[in-house]
Amino acid sequence: MTSPHWPLTALVLRTPRIELRWPALADLDALATLAEEGIHDPGVQPFSEPWTDAPPADRARSTLQYHWRLWGSWQPAEWRLGLVVVLDGTVTGMQEVTGRDFTTLREVHTGSWLGRRFQRQGIGTQMRAAVLALAFEGLGAHYATTEAFPDNLASRSVSRKLGYAEDGTNRLLVRGQPVQAIRFRLDRAGWEAHRVIPVEILGLPACLPCFGLDS
Repeated sequence: MTSPHWPLTALVLRTPRIELRWPALADLDALATLAEEGIHDPGVQPFSEPWTDAPPADRARSTLQYHWRLWGSWQPAEWRLGLVVVLDGTVTGMQEVTGRDFTTLREVHTGSWLGRRFQRQGIGTQMRAAVLALAFEGLGAHYATTEAFPDNLASRSVSRKLGYAEDGTNRLLVRGQPVQAIRFRLDRAGWEAHRVIPVEILGLPACLPCFGLDS
């Protein structure tokens, strides 16, 4: 699915193992099915917005609605790019990168999830590396941030592997209880020093005005 009126549909990021792309409707259906199957142990909640606590059918539906909202609310001054992660032709999860007042702040924030059966296979590192290349190399970012709860060892490990440094904490309310999230920050020098995964960026020039940048 590509559209001359919406160049983001042709944006593709490739690493040696995976492809990240703007989701077609079939991709969203596959993503919704993954959400329905489950993403994590129900005894824990790794997300600040506990959307995975909903019943399986509601999780699937909300996955579709979430991406549709991203599409409809896109503005160059405040954008959220949600890409599906594809391994050997199979949708395995989603990777998001967000920019607010990006042309001035030059900072992005990332978040992601993988279907439970695709976790612990090194995919998380590849997908984060892909959007970091988009941010720093493609869009000229100065910083990238992310956050994770202390018990989310996988996310924290990916951040450390890619060069992030701890940057304080946020206190959040999750399932009615206060939870402390760890913030991580990566600057351009740290990204360059830890850049070991090659990333190919396709279709970006036509997309630059969508990010508030000159084409």
